[in-house]
Amino acid sequence: MTVDGALARVIRSASDRAAAAGSERCDLCAALVADGHPHLYDTGAAELRCVCRPCSVLFADDGAGRYRLVPRRRLRLPAVDTAVLGVPVGLVFFVPHRDGTVTAQGPSPAGAMRWEVDAAAWQRMAERCPPLASVAPEVEALLVNTVRGLDEHWIVPVDDCYRMVALVRREWRGLSGGGRVWPAVERFFAELTERS
Repeated sequence: MTVDGALARVIRSASDRAAAAGSERCDLCAALVADGHPHLYDTGAAELRCVCRPCSVLFADDGAGRYRLVPRRRLRLPAVDTAVLGVPVGLVFFVPHRDGTVTAQGPSPAGAMRWEVDAAAWQRMAERCPPLASVAPEVEALLVNTVRGLDEHWIVPVDDCYRMVALVRREWRGLSGGGRVWPAVERFFAELTERS
């Protein structure tokens, strides 16, 4: 066996072990990424990308390029009257965009339902709750849960929102969600912690 052949076997073996372990890889350089790794928002594809810490440093300055680093900030807000946005569901997140539009997305057993909300109503709401004016377009969201008597309002990174969508999809049973989804959503919100 040649040195090149042995090296290829070792690399392939390490790659196979990583794949078997379910490890995720950086979407830019293919390095293994740890739990809690950063994400990039790909504005061209409107998708999140997993990224390793060294690659994330390349996007630390909020440029106007294709990729935007998803911030880590979480900020709990006092109750915000989101009824002015005309959204009929109690578990939803609102994402402002650079073009001034705002979308609402609610988790469902099929994934996230998405619709556009009145941008002027969002502006009026942000005037009454100044932290909302600081939400970074595309990469942060206002996450709201008023289901089952809860009154949770958070500014969070969009990856938190998509984790919540995945949780609802995974736990939903039957037509109304079953007995697992709502306790899981309550745990999700209970485990959110503020960070800057």
